[in-house]
Amino acid sequence: MKKDQSILSIEAFEMVAARFKVLADPLRLRILHALEAGALNVTSITEEVQATQPNVSKHLKTLQDAGMVARRQQGNVCFYSIADESIFQLCDLVRSSLLERFAAHASIIGKATARRR
Repeated sequence: MKKDQSILSIEAFEMVAARFKVLADPLRLRILHALEAGALNVTSITEEVQATQPNVSKHLKTLQDAGMVARRQQGNVCFYSIADESIFQLCDLVRSSLLERFAAHASIIGKATARRR
């Protein structure tokens, strides 16, 4: 953390940790990625992420409770959409950081391999 940032309360740290906990599941990340293109019903999400309907429904409930997705009933069908677009900024930040790390690691491996030749 930067030194000039105000100190967060214990409750604020708990809220941040809870948000990361929701995002810590790969299937939930795949669901969010599927919804990035727009609202989908459970069947479409299930097909997109290649998981079972009960499992997808369980994870959608978790995402909805966390305020990350919104649910809209249309007749007998429920549609889910992204409720908090900032999720994608966070995921992009992590993805960029990982790519930089992998590139640096590959560079180190490449240099070590070249020295052995």
